[in-house]
Amino acid sequence: MGDHHRSAAPADVAERTPQDVMGHGGHHAGMSMDAMVRDMRNRFVVAAVLSVPILLWSPIGRDVLGFEVPAPFGLRDDVFALLLSLPVIFWSAWIFFDGAWRALRARTLGMMVLVAVAVSAGWLYSVGVTLTGGGEVFYEAATVLTAFVLLGHWFEMRARGGANEAIQTLLELAPPTAVVLAADGTEREVPTADVAVGELVLVRPGAKVPVDGLVESGASAVDESMVTGESLPVPKQPGDAVIGASVNTTGALRVRATKVGAETALAQIVALVQEAQNSKAPGQRLADRAASRLVLVALVGGLGTFLVWLASGAGAQTALLFAITVVVITCPDALGLATPTAVMVGTGLGARRGILFKNAAALETAARIDTVVLDKTGTLTKGEPEVTDVVTADGWDTDRVLSLAAGLERESEHPLARAVVRDAERRDLPKLPATEFGNVTGQGAIATVDGRPVVIGSLRLMAEQGIEAGELQAEQDRLAGSGRTAVLVAVDGAPAGVIALADAARDTSLDAVAALHERGIHVVMLTGDNEATARRIADQLGIDTVIADVLPGDKAAQVARLQDEGRRVAMVGDGVNDAPALAQADLGAAIGAGTDVAIETADVVLMRSDPLDVATALTIGRGTLRKMRQNLGWAIGYNAVALPIAAGVFAPELTLRPEIAALTMSGSSLLVAVNALLLKRLRLPSGPSRPSPGASADSAVTA
Repeated sequence: MGDHHRSAAPADVAERTPQDVMGHGGHHAGMSMDAMVRDMRNRFVVAAVLSVPILLWSPIGRDVLGFEVPAPFGLRDDVFALLLSLPVIFWSAWIFFDGAWRALRARTLGMMVLVAVAVSAGWLYSVGVTLTGGGEVFYEAATVLTAFVLLGHWFEMRARGGANEAIQTLLELAPPTAVVLAADGTEREVPTADVAVGELVLVRPGAKVPVDGLVESGASAVDESMVTGESLPVPKQPGDAVIGASVNTTGALRVRATKVGAETALAQIVALVQEAQNSKAPGQRLADRAASRLVLVALVGGLGTFLVWLASGAGAQTALLFAITVVVITCPDALGLATPTAVMVGTGLGARRGILFKNAAALETAARIDTVVLDKTGTLTKGEPEVTDVVTADGWDTDRVLSLAAGLERESEHPLARAVVRDAERRDLPKLPATEFGNVTGQGAIATVDGRPVVIGSLRLMAEQGIEAGELQAEQDRLAGSGRTAVLVAVDGAPAGVIALADAARDTSLDAVAALHERGIHVVMLTGDNEATARRIADQLGIDTVIADVLPGDKAAQVARLQDEGRRVAMVGDGVNDAPALAQADLGAAIGAGTDVAIETADVVLMRSDPLDVATALTIGRGTLRKMRQNLGWAIGYNAVALPIAAGVFAPELTLRPEIAALTMSGSSLLVAVNALLLKRLRLPSGPSRPSPGASADSAVTA
C-alpha cells in the first residue's frame, strides 16, 4: 500500500464525514462527530420546547386545539410568539442561514438554501404583520419547521455516525503506550506515537502489539482478528512479522519496530476505509446533480405556487402558506443521503470482514461482476507443496516410508523436502537420525537414515544408483500425470514407495467457488502451471474454466479477452505478475498477504487471504447497490407525489401545512438512513472451515 494511502491525522478521520451530512460548509469545522451530534440535539431541543407555546398561542392552537388561555403580560398572541421565536430563529435555525450563505457564495444550491428560504419567508412575513398592527402569522410554521428539520438531521447524523464507527473503532485499537527496551535492557514506557523505527519493544502476554515489527526473540500466538479478521491466533517466533494493534496471547515477545505511525498496517487500513467512505460512487454523483436541480425546482415551484394562488384570488397569507409548504416538502435531503449512507454502511461492513474497498466505485462495480478470474498459486492454493499420496511397495507401510524419508529430508532446504518433514511431524512419526547426507542437484538426495541407506528422487537418480523402480514406476507415472510431483523412495537398494506432493488448495477454496456459483458467477482459474496441474485443482474445486500455461505478461491479455466477450470481470491475485491483470479487470482484488504492487493496483484488498471473501465482497457490493437503488427510488417517488399535493394541485383542502411538510420531509430522510443501516443484516457467505458471519463480525474490525 503506497504513500497515497497513508492515514491522515487521527483527529481528521472522525471529523470530515459528518460535515458532508450537514452540507453547511465549515460551521462545524473542528468538531468531533459526538460534539456535532450533541450540538444538533441541543438546537432541536430548544426549537421543540419553544415551538410548543408558540403553537398553543397560534391560530392553530386557538381554532383547532381550542386553547383559550390569554398570552402572559397582557401581550398580543403574535407579539408573544415573536419573542419566543427569537432563540429558535437566531440560534437553532442559524446553521441553515449560515449554510445557505456559504452555498450561495460558492454558487451552488443545496438543501440549506431551501430550509433557509422557507423559515425566513414565513418568519419575516409574520414579523412584518406583527409590526404593522397584527393579523394571521406563521411563527409556529417557522419554528416547528426548524424543529422537525433539526430532528431529521439529528437522527441522520446519529445513523451515519453509527455507519462511521469503523474508523473510530480502528483508531481505538492501537494501545496508547508501548514498553521500549534500551540497549542495556532497561524498560521505559512511552506513548505509542513516540516509538521510532528500529527500536526494540517488549510485548507481554495479554498486551497489544503497539507497532508493526519483526519478532527478535520469544514465541507466542498472536490474535490478529481485530485487524485482519482472522479468527484463530497466529503462532509467532523469531523472524515472523507482527501487526500493530494485534493481541499477544501467551508468551512474551521482543519486537523490532519496522513501521510506526501512518506507516503501520492499522493506519493504512484506516486510510483506506476513510477514503472509501468519503469517495463518491457513480450513482451518487448522479444523485448529487439531481438534488442540486431539485433545489432549483423547489425554489421556482415555490415562487410559481405563490404567484398562481395570488393570481387566482387567494390572499397573500394563503398563497404564502402554499409556497412555503412546496419549498419545504421538496427539500432533496433524502436524495442527497440515498447513496452516501449505503456506501458508508457497505464499506464498514466490508471492514468488519477484513475486506477493504478502496473507493465507492469499487462497491458499485462489485455488484455488476459476472465472471471471477482467480490466480491459482497463493490465491486458490496455499503456495507451498503438501504430501497428497504415499504409495508403498509390498512389505512396507506408509508411516515407515515417511519416517525414513523425513529423516533424510530434514537435512535438506528444498521446499519438497520441508513438505515431507511437515507431513511426518503431523503424523507424529519418530524422528530418525541421518548421516552422510548428499544432495544431487535437480534429482534428489542420498543419506544413511537409522543405519539404512535411503535414496529419494527421480527415476534417473534411481537408475544411477542401480535401483529398479519396478511396479512403482507405473504409480509414479500415474501420479505425475494427475498434476502432482512424484518422487521415489528406495531403502537398502530396493524401491520402498512413491511420495506425491502438490500445492494444496486453501481450506476455504471449495467453499469460495461454491459461493460464487450460488451467486451466478462464472469462475475462471488463470495460472502459469501446466494443464495437468491446473486441471487437478480445478476438478477438485469445481471451477468452470481453466486457462493454463499462461506467461506472466499474458495474464492481462487473457482478462481483456474475457471482457471482449462482454463479461464484467473481477481478477483476484497476490503477486507482482498479477498486477497488470488486476489493473485490466473491471474489479481488481488483491489477497492481503500478497505483494505491495498487487495491493497497490487492486480496487479491493482481502486482508484474510481467504478466497471465500471474494464472494463476500461481491455480495456486499450487490447489497449496497440494491440499497442505493431503493433509496433513490423512494426519494424520487416521494418528491414526485409530495410536490403537487403541497402546491394544492389536487384540491386546496388536501394541502399540507409547513409543519406537516417538515415532518414528512424529515421522515423521508430518516427512512433512507435507516434503510441503509439495514444493510448490516445482509446475509454473507460462510463455509464450514470459518466462523459464521455473526461470529466473525465480533472478532474482526468493527464497523
